[in-house]
Amino acid sequence: MDPISISVNALTKKYENIIALDTISFEVKKGELFGFIGPDGAGKTSLFRILVSLLLPDSGSAMVEGYEVGKDFKKIRKIVGYMPGRFSLYMDLSVEENLQFYATIFGTTIRENYHLIRDIYSQIEPFKTRKAGKLSGGMKQKLALCCALIHKPVVLFLDEPTTGVDAVSRKEFWEMLKRLKEMRITILVSTPYMDEASLCDRVALIQNGKIMEISTPDEIVSGYPNRLLSVSSEDIYKLLSDLHQYPGVHSLHAFGQSAHVAFQHDEIIESDLVSFLEKQGHRGIMTERIVPNIEDCFMELMTYPPSAPH
Repeated sequence: MDPISISVNALTKKYENIIALDTISFEVKKGELFGFIGPDGAGKTSLFRILVSLLLPDSGSAMVEGYEVGKDFKKIRKIVGYMPGRFSLYMDLSVEENLQFYATIFGTTIRENYHLIRDIYSQIEPFKTRKAGKLSGGMKQKLALCCALIHKPVVLFLDEPTTGVDAVSRKEFWEMLKRLKEMRITILVSTPYMDEASLCDRVALIQNGKIMEISTPDEIVSGYPNRLLSVSSEDIYKLLSDLHQYPGVHSLHAFGQSAHVAFQHDEIIESDLVSFLEKQGHRGIMTERIVPNIEDCFMELMTYPPSAPH
């Protein structure tokens, strides 16, 4: 059984009247790639800032590699790497100068730990004399990850690392994380992108400071309780309104130009649904039975939250 790298128990954080974290508890195994999936304002950044000792909780406790958050902050800062959501490196320093600076403050050198960043840094090394402020979003992301890794952390915290970068850079970034995981680095990553959940070993679905579900992506999807249809027509707004009136609809949510409709029963007669929509004046109606994805599960949990934390 893998040892526990991170342990959080009943952690709470408030900002005046806003509850950012609401008595959340979870554990992360050593070497696990663990994702926090949720929209902006869900509490992901507050959680990460607490775990890297930049913010104190109001109540509850947390341990990182056996060190207590708050009490052992100096020890924690030596063993963790942190990549905040906003690019926080020095814009007026070059790529190489930023990396050298971060190595120096942790008492190491680029040469000593170059093996950790070789695959990543090789992609930006041709631009090592370029100011960080002049880099593209994807290149900034790679530089920030190099700086978070250069002191050889055992736990890596990445707060929405792929927000605002192109699809190719997102894909490359997750491939880098897989390689880091092979080095037995524990990785916590937060993201608002539901499709990235499938790339994690386990995920926590978080909303309004509460963890709604913790499991593997496959287990979350397989636990979806309803039969699901994708339904579209020429008028998506009228479609959403009319579908609410159809008997047996459990829930529905817009997904692009279609609606994902969950039904209370397994037997769905699609021809009856089409006839109903045609009577409402819809044209170009298309229906398709689909397998739920993580976003469907997230929306289901938001609409019908669990009665007790998982």
